[in-house]
Amino acid sequence: MESERERESAEGSLDDIIDMSAFEQILEMDDDEDEREFSRAIVFGFMKQAIDTFSEMEDRLDEKDLAKLSSLGHFLKGSSATIGLTKVKDYCEKIQNFGMKKDETGVSDLSDESVCLSRIRSALGSMRKEYIRAEKHLNRFYGL
Repeated sequence: MESERERESAEGSLDDIIDMSAFEQILEMDDDEDEREFSRAIVFGFMKQAIDTFSEMEDRLDEKDLAKLSSLGHFLKGSSATIGLTKVKDYCEKIQNFGMKKDETGVSDLSDESVCLSRIRSALGSMRKEYIRAEKHLNRFYGL
């Protein structure tokens, strides 16, 4: 049987995946630390929103809709930052920038739309992996 330490080593520790200072701000709003109804609703609402947004991003990639991809990246960036999912937030920002035909930092212009779409596809794949890692830890935190 795999130990908690071995599992964390393979998946990364909670602190590597979630910005605990941001996450703790949400936890502070819970009335009951055992039930954690408020933070649970926020976190699981975000999870549903993220899955729906990933799916919509895939659809917009197929349609080559850079403007909508940028908007979706911006939309998910804020909520992932609120939860403390820094790596997910960072990928959202990259998608937002690529959708505006900018480099990942948002500084330099990119003129080739196909390069932007390719980079968005790559960032979306990486973002999904980071999301899955965070989801596992959050589910474990809430006892699921």
